[in-house]
Amino acid sequence: MTEQLFLTDAYTQEAPAHVTEHTTEGGLVLNESVFYATGGGQPGDTGRLSWSDGAGEYDLPIITTVKGEAGRIVLIPAEGQPLPAVGQEVVQTLDWDRRFGHMRVHTALHLLSVVIPLPVSGGSIGAEKGRLDFNMPEAPEDKQALEDALNTLIAGDLTVSERWITEDELDANPDLVKTMSVAPPRGTGRIRLVRIGSADEQIDLQPCGGTHVRSTAEIGPIRLGKVEK
Repeated sequence: MTEQLFLTDAYTQEAPAHVTEHTTEGGLVLNESVFYATGGGQPGDTGRLSWSDGAGEYDLPIITTVKGEAGRIVLIPAEGQPLPAVGQEVVQTLDWDRRFGHMRVHTALHLLSVVIPLPVSGGSIGAEKGRLDFNMPEAPEDKQALEDALNTLIAGDLTVSERWITEDELDANPDLVKTMSVAPPRGTGRIRLVRIGSADEQIDLQPCGGTHVRSTAEIGPIRLGKVEK
């Protein structure tokens, strides 16, 4: 199992690690990862690995990151490049601008689920824009009112934090789950909750394994594009 460094600090851009495995498909597994693996509508991270050995110094582009079996995170390298050997110590470096864009959009979509308090049936996250699909009978008529409400929450500089509960606690509180199409990550016995706002003045709380900004003010002003049924 790969230790997921991004769960405890999404702002870590660079970290050392050791290569633990080469997959049969040509991927690399590290003992710990700052790279987020594709899931929950959020794309896998990109970046690079660098290392040196007796033969020279190397810099390997990572073109995406995916989930492997048994909790492993698999980094997909560019083709035709030398790979670090199993046991090799490497430095992993994120494409930070892209990752930070995902963090801003992901947190904005959590706020959108507050402004539109309906079950979420799907969505996608990009570095510059995102989408949520809601289970609703009709599309909202006043898009500007939704945009204003969303920007008010963003400008409120609300703290974004996390806490952990057991899987049994989640089962006892099913209303915490807003997303119908993506099940909260299970298997470790505990579930990560992302909270927006303080414990006393909570705006949102839901299971999430993705990366987020520390404050809603980091999102910046947003514009709602197409709204349709």
